[in-house]
Amino acid sequence: MNESKLTDLLAQVSAGTLPPDQALERLRTLPFAESGQVLADTHRMIRQGFPEAVYAEGKTLAQTTDALTALVAAHGGALATRVTSDVASSLVHCFPTGSYDSVSRLYSVGQMSASFPSAPVAVVCAGTSDLPVAEEAAQTLEFAGAKVNRITDVGVAGLHRLLARLDDLRAASIVIAIAGMEGALPSVLGGLVAAPVIAVPTSIGYGANLHGISALLSMLNSCASGLTVVNIDNGFGAAVAALRILNMPPKA
Repeated sequence: MNESKLTDLLAQVSAGTLPPDQALERLRTLPFAESGQVLADTHRMIRQGFPEAVYAEGKTLAQTTDALTALVAAHGGALATRVTSDVASSLVHCFPTGSYDSVSRLYSVGQMSASFPSAPVAVVCAGTSDLPVAEEAAQTLEFAGAKVNRITDVGVAGLHRLLARLDDLRAASIVIAIAGMEGALPSVLGGLVAAPVIAVPTSIGYGANLHGISALLSMLNSCASGLTVVNIDNGFGAAVAALRILNMPPKA
């Protein structure tokens, strides 16, 4: 159940077209829904503005299917992250209207009905090796109804490539900056734009990159004030952080 459905339910009770006991029965299943081994958090959309997503890595096919089934029933759509191609080929039989993207490893069923009047979120990645994380962020935003401007392969080793997109960057409502190696891209962007910058370190890089730890530490130690940093390879988390910002009520 989402906010509009809850409002409609209360309106029916207020108008006398729905008995209170029937409304109460519907509300009993609001906080979560049991499906197989899964307890799906169907109340999260109302609390946080974005529904629970299914983290498929480490889950069995049955667990992933059960979770998606409960969330689709509650919201009309759902998103699963870190889905392998083998699992995706099985999911399509259960959710024929779903779609799978092999780069982001996202499996989506439907889409949220929300839309955001704000300027696009710029999803910026240093190199094409970072595209899986960048697409996880971009497609999560699009699933939520947000506009996205993708800016790819603009790492600091060729700074002129980034500066050529400065107008697009400054027009963005939020910038998600994704980089591996030494993780310098978010610091540069943090000094160029006024919008919030959400930094995502990736595990891309040679040995001393330590699977993304050096990029993470570089971003945490950035001299660009106010930079927000999420976990390594966490494009989904960066997208949801951006959605929380977009969902903030306007000032009175």
